[in-house]
Amino acid sequence: MAEFTLYCFAQSGNAYKAALMLNLCGADWSPRFVDFFNGETRTPAYRALNVMGEVPLLEHGAQRLSQSGVILDYLSTHFGRFGGKDDAQRREVLRWLLFDNHKLTSYIATLRYMLQFAKTGETPVTEWLRSRMGPALSVLDSQLGARPFVAGDEATIADVSLCGYLFWPDEFGVDWADWPDIARWLGRISALPGWVHPYALMPGHPLPGRGEPSSPSPTR
Repeated sequence: MAEFTLYCFAQSGNAYKAALMLNLCGADWSPRFVDFFNGETRTPAYRALNVMGEVPLLEHGAQRLSQSGVILDYLSTHFGRFGGKDDAQRREVLRWLLFDNHKLTSYIATLRYMLQFAKTGETPVTEWLRSRMGPALSVLDSQLGARPFVAGDEATIADVSLCGYLFWPDEFGVDWADWPDIARWLGRISALPGWVHPYALMPGHPLPGRGEPSSPSPTR
């Protein structure tokens, strides 16, 4: 049995943040597929595991953790990696984790869900989401213009969090040519030992009805 079990599915950028961190740290982990699109997270059995009814959910021994930022912080402490070299950098990491959850992932994840999975097409809601996403991407692009990673010279959990939804640009309709420093940063992240694309790292791609869900083994 693997040391860590991650409840996840391939289309979840928030689950990818945790899966990527496990892989980057060389963890002994296994994915547990969550059938989100058929309602598993709304079942009493799943709510007994996580009252919030969300992924990711990480099990490690007696620990059961939810929310990607909490999981990233836990793994960073456990492995002694990607957490920042001193208190000042750790606060900077926290600043960007909060920015990601409030200003970036919240809008991109919703926009992508509407376009890619709900198939709404462009609506006033997607237009509004784009109006929020664009400035947030510009902030990130500006931050990356003077440094290789968001909180300094080395990757941290801030980078792992911020990139969670950004390896699917075609699914929410962006061209990284408009944000070239983000493009270069994503290249640096994908060059880190242990990086794997989310659709190859977690089970459930492609969606049922478009092919059989895969169950890949994490690369360690």
